[in-house]
Amino acid sequence: MDARELLADLFGRIPDHVEEAVDGLGVEDLTATVVPGTNSIAWLIWHLTRVQDAHMAELLEKDQVWAEGDWARRCGVEPDPSNTGYGHDPADVAAIRPDGPEVLVDYYRAVAARTDAFIGGLGPDDLEEVVDERWDPPVTLGVRLISIADDDIQHAGQAAYLRGLLRR
Repeated sequence: MDARELLADLFGRIPDHVEEAVDGLGVEDLTATVVPGTNSIAWLIWHLTRVQDAHMAELLEKDQVWAEGDWARRCGVEPDPSNTGYGHDPADVAAIRPDGPEVLVDYYRAVAARTDAFIGGLGPDDLEEVVDERWDPPVTLGVRLISIADDDIQHAGQAAYLRGLLRR
């Protein structure tokens, strides 16, 4: 298995996690928190998708999927491409109110399709390319992709855990 196949497998697991976390939930369950001021399932899935979308858009030098659709309105927020969830306070978290689980899944699928196409087009040396010199050491494409997947998987796991708590 080469690195491209490994990345495709890694990213290919995330859609199932996203779908399992939100499947069959209504807006109230999606936006519920177990402790006031904590993240909701909706926010966790929205955030992991927003982060992946923003990073992939930067790598591709294209607009975010977020800007190309009706995602913002359907999630209850303005279509600000810089709003990925970093620095959100409890009011910002509560503002993420999707019209149902479908918008979260569909938005993730759209971002995932872009990610899959990008990974499928990688050559053997592409993962060594430096994509961010603001860090020491500079971040390579391979490290950035692993970081995106790691963040997504952590947040999807948090959403699944929260779903379990809410179901008890």
